[in-house]
Amino acid sequence: MYDLAIMWDWFAFAVRWLHVITAIAWIGSSFYFVALDLGLNRNIKGPADGEEWQVHGGGFYHIQKYLVAPEAMPEHLTWFKWESYWTWLSGAAMLMIVYWVGAELFLIDPAKADLAVWQAILISAGSLTIGWICYDFLCKSPLGETPTALMLLLFVILVVMSWGYHQIFTGRAALLHLGAFTATIMTANVFFIIMPNQRIVVEDLKAGRTPDPKFGKIAKLRSTHNNYLTLPVLFLMLSNHYPLAFATEYSWIIAALVFLIGVTIRHYFNTMHLRKPVPNWTILATVVLFIILAWLSTANTWDGDYEALEAQELTAREQMFASAEGYEEVESIILGRCSMCHAREPGWDGMYHAPKGVHLETTKDITREARQIYLQAGVSHAMPPANITELPEEDRQKIVRWYRGAGDEVAAN
Repeated sequence: MYDLAIMWDWFAFAVRWLHVITAIAWIGSSFYFVALDLGLNRNIKGPADGEEWQVHGGGFYHIQKYLVAPEAMPEHLTWFKWESYWTWLSGAAMLMIVYWVGAELFLIDPAKADLAVWQAILISAGSLTIGWICYDFLCKSPLGETPTALMLLLFVILVVMSWGYHQIFTGRAALLHLGAFTATIMTANVFFIIMPNQRIVVEDLKAGRTPDPKFGKIAKLRSTHNNYLTLPVLFLMLSNHYPLAFATEYSWIIAALVFLIGVTIRHYFNTMHLRKPVPNWTILATVVLFIILAWLSTANTWDGDYEALEAQELTAREQMFASAEGYEEVESIILGRCSMCHAREPGWDGMYHAPKGVHLETTKDITREARQIYLQAGVSHAMPPANITELPEEDRQKIVRWYRGAGDEVAAN
């Protein structure tokens, strides 16, 4: 089992790496084309809608945009789609690896909703699917003709989803799922709307027919939504590294305000790309919103009542780790070398919240985090940072022996 834990961690690392790489490719190409389209010089004669001269890497590029087909359609036409698809696929894989396989640790919060693993996974997957269906319905409704009203309604839906996720899942999972909810909408826009509409236009152009402008209008609406949703998704995907974002009483409001920050930032850059006077008010609005986020994060409830947590019964798996040979020694090591930081009220000077929201004060805390303790402080020397509490090698080996012994018992059952 311990070898499997190491292999599984590297597998998760590989999938996360793929997710980051494809996300960079998707966001990079998306931001580039938005900036390019907004910055085109349209004061030109000819069939082109606009052109741009750019310099990069020692060469000059002359770019032209056509709303209708040029005289001869090129044989090779590059479609920007796989960056989006692979970002979503790898992100979905990460969701399954971390939050579905590790549901008892990362997804389910019994203090909020005492769910079975299958129930939590069903809510996780179902919310993403239903979210896209509802969003798509709204875009295709008469609201699609009033983009501003549609965006405001979409924001309300995101606020409701943020609140809803925080009533069911752990804080970390709630923000991650809100990001996945939004990212699913973005990729589904590409797969179900933007790409099919673009194919229809291309086929019409190749056949010499005049494309129906509605296809471009529909794709433009979805593309605009994607443009404004990108930055909030990035925040939400990174939030699980920062307990002040995910583990406070008003995390659901923090997440909602992040969407407003995404709008102010993108509006600033979109206006700049249009070569119009930049709206400096957006800078002030962004700073004010961020200060509000920081202020809201101080209203911290973390895991709720400490005594109630201590009274919770251990799961069968946690009980096996607690009863495994060497646990008493490991508990003493953790309490002596780790708990001053990984506490609900950290004792380390200048530290106000446990790193990554990980608490190691009770038997339930330690047994729930058994795998991470093994990987972070046993197999590797990642914890304590710079070995600041001087955890000796012999104690690390005790952690390894305890985990492996308990792991054999877990595997046997």
